[in-house]
Amino acid sequence: MTPVLEIDGLVKHFGAGRGQAVHAVDGASLSIAPGEVLGLVGESGSGKSTVGRCILRLTDPTAGTIRLDDTDITHLSRRALRPLRRDVHIVFQDPYSSLNPRFSVGRIVGEPLRRHRVASGRELADRVAAMLERVGLAASLSRRYPHELSGGQRQRVGLARSLILEPKLVVADEPVSALDVSVQASVLNLMTDLQRDMGFSCLFITHDLSVVKYLADRIAVMYLGQIVETGPAAEIFASPQHPYTQALLSAAPVPDPVEQRERSRVVLGGDIPSPLDPPAGCRFHTRCPVAVERCRTEEPALVSRRDGGGPVACHLVTGADVPDLTAI
Repeated sequence: MTPVLEIDGLVKHFGAGRGQAVHAVDGASLSIAPGEVLGLVGESGSGKSTVGRCILRLTDPTAGTIRLDDTDITHLSRRALRPLRRDVHIVFQDPYSSLNPRFSVGRIVGEPLRRHRVASGRELADRVAAMLERVGLAASLSRRYPHELSGGQRQRVGLARSLILEPKLVVADEPVSALDVSVQASVLNLMTDLQRDMGFSCLFITHDLSVVKYLADRIAVMYLGQIVETGPAAEIFASPQHPYTQALLSAAPVPDPVEQRERSRVVLGGDIPSPLDPPAGCRFHTRCPVAVERCRTEEPALVSRRDGGGPVACHLVTGADVPDLTAI
């Protein structure tokens, strides 16, 4: 089965003057199958959003390839990209700043139909009304403006705009991080229902592993521009292998207060290093509590675990002498 999306060796460096470059993404590779939800997780500054922007070609990659339905879109011109943009849409993090305050809700949701000349007039209005109802909003809201809506309603409008053309792939960039916790749950439930009903593939970008626990089929963990572990969501949560993945999971809250008190916590020292000057060897070694000398000098490859599980970029997991990582 041909992946809906496949990126291979994606690199994105931003010039920072004086011959320096920000290493936002350094050799990331991943794929998404039709109808699959891939959660891309990591701390702020790990390069997740840059991956999403490169996929959408809002940012041109420095190196690597991006394939959409077996079409290489890495270097396509804006004109050549235009018909393909019907198949890929984004849900932005901030539901207010991503909506034009001068446009009504109806115009915002219907704009993709106009841009791609899919519908107009009565048909456009009917499709907008149907899409609003599908995301849990009354069709009468089409006459309102973003400032008249709550945060949750605005994000539902953003969802409606992204899904109105029934795309094959949706890039959701921290779509609930700006919402209250109670609203987050309702929006996540809505996205789960829409994805199941409409069958689109999704790259769900977040810093919170608990958010993707019940949404993602697979998870890719990113640290300082590189993918350090991937695998089925159930496998990642049941048996995280990379020390960074273990730290992220230990920081994710659980609903059971007794379990929350009794669980062990992995506390990382320091901040994520500057992407202007990434550490040599394993980029996580400066914060890893079990790093050895090899970690400081040799960059680990992303290879399959010895037990046949998903690939991990860690000498301690894929090497011959493995310490007890659960003790960190």
